[in-house]
Amino acid sequence: MDMAGTDANQVVREFLEHRLADVAENVGADETDEGYFRDIVLGVVKEQSAVDPVLDAHLAEGWRLSRIDSILRAILRSAAYELALCEDVPAKVIINEYVDIAHAFFETEEPKVVNGILDRLAKERRAIEFEQEGDDA
Repeated sequence: MDMAGTDANQVVREFLEHRLADVAENVGADETDEGYFRDIVLGVVKEQSAVDPVLDAHLAEGWRLSRIDSILRAILRSAAYELALCEDVPAKVIINEYVDIAHAFFETEEPKVVNGILDRLAKERRAIEFEQEGDDA
């Protein structure tokens, strides 16, 4: 969507019709949750003006979200959206899933960047999950 200026609904439709089953097969999943996929894509677009400044604040000094690779930007936006609005999914699960996605696209430092940014963001946004973890130690 970012690179081609494609409408979010068109992207969702294309993925549901042509790509999502292949993705599930490639990762060994029996099926995909089409509704969840739709909610994430459309939700990220809807909440982008709220998500982007939060991500900008968590990037290294001097970096802006608009300056980073479009795939990395999409990964971070989607993860930040889930951390903020999908409270039924544990933060650590979200972080792990998006780091795995980053590994699928990048072989260098990007997965570490994703992990670092999401870890800081999750500890800020969902501190209670990490505080409870500390109580168990």
